[in-house]
Amino acid sequence: MAHSPEQAASPASGPRPSVPGKKPQSMKRVAAASFIGTVIEFYDFGIYGTAAALVFPKLFFPSLGAVAGTVATFATLGVAFVARPIGSILFGHFGDRVGRKTTLITTMLLMGLSTLLVGLMPTAATIGVAAPILIVILRVMQGLAAGGEWGGAVLFASENAPKAKRGFWAMFPSFGGGGAIILSNATFLATAVGMSNETFLAWGWRIPFLASVLLIAVGLWVRLSIDETPVFRKQAASGVSRTPFLDAFRSQPKQILLATGTTVMTLALTYIGGTYFVTYGTTALKLSRPNVLLAAMLGGVAISVGVVLGALLSDRIGRRRMITIVACVAIVWTLVLFPILDTRSLAAFTIGVPVTMFLSGLATGPLGAFLSEIFHTRYRYTATGLSYSLAGMLGGAIPPLIAEPIITAWGGMAFGILLACVALVSLICVRLIGETKELDLDREDTLATADA
Repeated sequence: MAHSPEQAASPASGPRPSVPGKKPQSMKRVAAASFIGTVIEFYDFGIYGTAAALVFPKLFFPSLGAVAGTVATFATLGVAFVARPIGSILFGHFGDRVGRKTTLITTMLLMGLSTLLVGLMPTAATIGVAAPILIVILRVMQGLAAGGEWGGAVLFASENAPKAKRGFWAMFPSFGGGGAIILSNATFLATAVGMSNETFLAWGWRIPFLASVLLIAVGLWVRLSIDETPVFRKQAASGVSRTPFLDAFRSQPKQILLATGTTVMTLALTYIGGTYFVTYGTTALKLSRPNVLLAAMLGGVAISVGVVLGALLSDRIGRRRMITIVACVAIVWTLVLFPILDTRSLAAFTIGVPVTMFLSGLATGPLGAFLSEIFHTRYRYTATGLSYSLAGMLGGAIPPLIAEPIITAWGGMAFGILLACVALVSLICVRLIGETKELDLDREDTLATADA
């Protein structure tokens, strides 16, 4: 791939963009604001996924039976992923026109309110068919908020960061996702250990949802204390887009599709390893709920370590090369994963989940900077969020939804082959996108795809 002279003009160690008379804000504060929002987003998504695996089939879909109830529950999980692209367009529009800060505060409030209401939701035994309907509505609200959250959070970090360390600083939203996986599973583990199965089913599952109020309070306090990004302020001074969504597809349609394809592998690995395996471990493998949740917590630690390592390496060897390496390894790993898990030993499960999540983290680490660098400022919020949300729908929603029927019909190996194909798609897409780490975020031109 060839870059234009304008794209490669500034040195890798150059200072982050600034506005005359405006002192650059602390990157630690910026990182904290990006981190806390995605902790809330992924915590809310994570506790719903864990509850979906452990109790929701019995509470909201009791008449469907075990297998159909699980599929229906994960379908409600998938509804949020369908809503995410809509949320990315909706909140991306305001993020590209009004600003990153105001939009991120709004997405946090919407996500937090939706999660709180899930914790207060009456079950099917109390209000009948209205219960699953209301759950779906709340999941749509969560999905809309999530569609606007991650993209805005990574932009807030990347648009403040110095170029040489952009990968590191832009990984904090994804690092927050790893922390949320640990936190959500730890919360469920604490309730599982501290109460009987009957008590947990009766009301204990509500505690993690209600506890999210504390995270929201901290998140609002942090985000209200930060300033708008210098890159957006510069764009706003020269004029913002009237229609960011249309501008993005007019200017960089190929990059949106390739960015989506590149991201789909990381989200498939994350939601299989962090959500579906909770179901697979407790039902198919017959492992105890505390042991499965403990393995899921280790998975949260593994993805967090992977995110940091992947981001740091991407600042050295490049985003494209880092994701390429992980995709090649993931193709092999997904083919051997289910034969390992199907030994039905706790040791195998405790290895399978963290390794899957570690690979996801390695690929996720560079993504914040990578997606930010691909798109132009005037529609960057929309395009970044849309690419990530479309990948979430394809990789985060569909694989957990179809895993149960595929494994039941053809075995775990068949589903492993499917995951390997997903990794192959990401490998092809990332090879078609040029390296981005030397690009300026306030450049005027667009990024071409690779020549080879």
